Amino acid sequence: MTIFCSHCHRPLQAEMSCLPRRAKQVPSASRPFRSTKSASKARRDQINAELQALRSLLPISAQEKERLSYLHTMALVCLRLRGAQLFPPGLAPPAGPALGTELLSLLPGFLLVLSADSKLVYISENVAQVLGLSVVELLAQGDTVFDILDGQVGEDVHKKLLLAQEEPGREVTFVCEMRTSKAFRLQHGGNRVVAVCGRFVTLRWPPSPSSTAFLALCTPVVQSPTDGEAASQDDIFQSMHLLDMTFIDVTESVTYHLGYHREELVGQSWYSLLHPEDADLAAAQHRAVAGAGAGAGPAAGTAVLRVLRKDRAWTWLRVWARRDGGCITCTCRCLREEEAVHLRARQPRAAAPP
Repeated sequence: MTIFCSHCHRPLQAEMSCLPRRAKQVPSASRPFRSTKSASKARRDQINAELQALRSLLPISAQEKERLSYLHTMALVCLRLRGAQLFPPGLAPPAGPALGTELLSLLPGFLLVLSADSKLVYISENVAQVLGLSVVELLAQGDTVFDILDGQVGEDVHKKLLLAQEEPGREVTFVCEMRTSKAFRLQHGGNRVVAVCGRFVTLRWPPSPSSTAFLALCTPVVQSPTDGEAASQDDIFQSMHLLDMTFIDVTESVTYHLGYHREELVGQSWYSLLHPEDADLAAAQHRAVAGAGAGAGPAAGTAVLRVLRKDRAWTWLRVWARRDGGCITCTCRCLREEEAVHLRARQPRAAAPP
């Protein structure tokens, strides 16, 4: 069967040029989703306007807003939205900014709040003092706690958080390396080791993932006795010894940490307080310091040891020892068990017993 053209009455197979040119064009109304330069520009302008509106609502200074990229803007907005979901307006009385700043300056670390699915909800502003990164710069790493961790500790941290979530109110502690600024790494030779101590808290009843948060204090693990950026002198005491490690003096703060009075320790041997399993390690430290001479640096005499408290419990100490003429001075800092395990695993081989 042959189909004839209605214009020239010839077979369509024989002649197609007779069709009007406009009949070959698809009307624009039938292709509404085709992009044009003007439409793309209009969409970009609309997105930019929306981002500018969101940026204007953020509770940060005008200078900080000017430096925000689109990625940083969206990261901060998401952080604020998660915070508003967990801490809706009216749940707690607002704290004035002056009071908040004053309280933060007294903390030995920074505050961290996570949602039930490990999303970042709140990071206190003094994080820059610990990690060298502002809140905005830290959020650029990602939106979960695992994005700001460095190294292969994600699985261990995940297990700790699951354990805490199964038993709300139970305190858990884990030690990890957190990402830092390039300037910090150049100055300190690596990222910051931080002890995270916190628990899951139900903010509203009935409990649910949307009303549960992990509240934690992140305290830097001090790398040397002179590292005072975020460290407190309250957890340190000093002792002086003869070259055979007999106590000749100790600061009064030892009573708070170990329970002994100064008079009880003077004349006693350092080895009488040590855990039997740590005696060889302490002896190696002793030999390294006593034989190094007066010019030895504190790093040559660093060890993590267990000592006996007066109540017969064991306490972990990080001990920096140096020789001062005919005496040995020890600076001791109390550690959590998790901190001690982390530091012992990285203790230099030179400090191990022969």
